[in-house]
Amino acid sequence: MPFFFFTVEQQERAIVERFGKFVRVAGPGLQRKSPFVEKVAGRMSLQVEQLNADIETKTQDNVFVVVKLAIQYMVGADQDKVKDAFYKLDDPEVQMKSYAFDVVRSHIPTMDLDEAYADADTIAKHIQDTLQTQMADYGYEIIKALITNIEPDQRVKDAMNNINAARRNQEAATAQGEGDKTLRIKKAEAESESMRLHGEGVAAEREAIARGLKDSLAILADEQGIDPKEAMGLVALTQYMDTIRSVGEHGNMTTLLLPHSPASVGSLMDQVQQGMLTGSLAADAAKSGGNGIRPARPSSEQTPPKTPGGGRS
Repeated sequence: MPFFFFTVEQQERAIVERFGKFVRVAGPGLQRKSPFVEKVAGRMSLQVEQLNADIETKTQDNVFVVVKLAIQYMVGADQDKVKDAFYKLDDPEVQMKSYAFDVVRSHIPTMDLDEAYADADTIAKHIQDTLQTQMADYGYEIIKALITNIEPDQRVKDAMNNINAARRNQEAATAQGEGDKTLRIKKAEAESESMRLHGEGVAAEREAIARGLKDSLAILADEQGIDPKEAMGLVALTQYMDTIRSVGEHGNMTTLLLPHSPASVGSLMDQVQQGMLTGSLAADAAKSGGNGIRPARPSSEQTPPKTPGGGRS
């Protein structure tokens, strides 16, 4: 009996019928069939296929969304699965869409929009498990079910973006305020530390000046035999002249008027000594306890004697 030959590709299976009845599943390679008795009723691909579906539903917070779903599936390699896939379902994608719609519409309405975004992987896994169980009876294997996107209405997306932008602006303003506060605190601490160090420096400088003045007075009084009051006046005059020189060197002024005659310098010396004498007399009066004894005034300040004519000379 002669035979007719036919070929089957690697990733497909051929369904062979005899007088309309299923006979066998022909595998890849060169195959034969009886002429006029057997025929190739169809071919089933074993490659992985992908079904894309858009499912519209509503969330718990009354936001309408479109769930974009991608389902990857294939026909099982066993002969029984190939037979079931060929004979039991005319359009397997319609069946898979129905199961996917049922799963999505039973889960999404129980969640608000944020939860739907967060639990997208969980929903996809549930879709995959459901399809795997249901489609196994039809010879199909579900490789993967993915939720590629959840798209709300454009106005809802704009509102969400505005809310997120406002929240981020608030966080940025808070962070900037905390930063400014920290800078002000650090600046105040730095200024306080600078003032403390400056005060310590001024105190040390004054202590050094006082110690130097004390040593200078001791040298003038002990070694040179100068009266302590005169020595103090000389030191005070020297400090005064140093101060004038420092003002002239470091000040912002361009003109400095000073008395230049020897009499003026002598008058300055007299003023220093007179101030020291007044301070000494005040100190002596304080020590005497205020007993009413008044120190004698200098001769220049005493009342001149009266003349015989009743006037004053």
